[in-house]
Amino acid sequence: MKDAEVLKMDEKINEKIRTYFEYLLDNSTAAAPMWNKERIMYGVPNKWNYIDGCMITAVLALYEMTGNERYFTFAKDFVDFFVKDDGHIETYDVKELNIDNVNAARNLFTIYDKTHEEKYKKAIDSVRGQLEAMPRTKEGNFWHKNIYPYQVWLDGLYMAQPFYMQYETRFNHMEKCLDSIHQFENVERLMKDPKTGLYYHGYDESREMFWCNKETGCSSNFWLRALGWFCMALVDTASVIDESLYYEFRYLLKVYEELIKSLAPYQDESGMFWQVVDKGGVEGNYLETSGTALVACSILKAVRLGYIPEKYAKIGLDAFNGIVDKYLNVDEEGNLNLGGICLVAGLGGPAMRDGSMEYYFSEPVVSNEAKGVAPFLLAYTEILRRNK
Repeated sequence: MKDAEVLKMDEKINEKIRTYFEYLLDNSTAAAPMWNKERIMYGVPNKWNYIDGCMITAVLALYEMTGNERYFTFAKDFVDFFVKDDGHIETYDVKELNIDNVNAARNLFTIYDKTHEEKYKKAIDSVRGQLEAMPRTKEGNFWHKNIYPYQVWLDGLYMAQPFYMQYETRFNHMEKCLDSIHQFENVERLMKDPKTGLYYHGYDESREMFWCNKETGCSSNFWLRALGWFCMALVDTASVIDESLYYEFRYLLKVYEELIKSLAPYQDESGMFWQVVDKGGVEGNYLETSGTALVACSILKAVRLGYIPEKYAKIGLDAFNGIVDKYLNVDEEGNLNLGGICLVAGLGGPAMRDGSMEYYFSEPVVSNEAKGVAPFLLAYTEILRRNK
């Protein structure tokens, strides 16, 4: 599948990805998902989290495309491990005030629409309650976590805003839709680099964190996955906004297309993007799967929905192909593995994560981790939609 202009997926590649997906499902339960490498590494019981949330989003997308009831049953059983009959979400604590915990609730809309079971609506409402309690910056953005005061990370836009917009549009008479848009506006104003058009990973309103620029409040580098999350946040929020908010909808698309234009010059000849986006070829830097997949998925979805012109599809298809060629390989035991995935990267905390290039290069690189697998599979579903 070298030619990114060819829409018909090579059947061998198609079968390879399906086999890989089934392998992941066969070896995962809600208590012990093989794709949640953080849980495995730390040896802790599984709990409600965004990593699994991303993966279940991909499972439901593949169900939608294939009609395979096994996929929906798997997703529902996984969610039901946490969502109890009264709508209580086991292991989820609103008082933790962690914006990451909102993301998994997006899947509840899909399952609620199919089953009409009231417990899912109750669970959705409880997660929506967290957003009312979230502390905010003076500009009005949710803090990333209660333990990271006055900080906005690009990741957080994906974790909260598509859910927030969907809830307000469906269940709250659009009351807070403009609040969601305002948070995107703040990010564009405060975190966008005027020279490159790229966005910094984090912003500290207080200017107190050791990792931030004391004048701008921003961190010092352009981390690929953070940019990928932001790409997806823009497209997914636009996809659930009410059509009456025409100008707000067009604003999201404008910000998104400008970002893709800014990213395009940094795409490697392989089709992939670098862990620190604008430092390709620097010693220690590497072509990273999760961020590349997020960018690919967002582009292919945006093209399909008519948000950006068809000409951008080549960027997304090349990115997807690059991942397949470089990182979807068979191991010594004969199992398929998706590699090249940065396990985790953040700012601050006990590990003194300083946002430097060296820091981003130092985090573990793993295989079969949902932060890479899920967007890769979502990009795959977008290619299936194109083929249809």
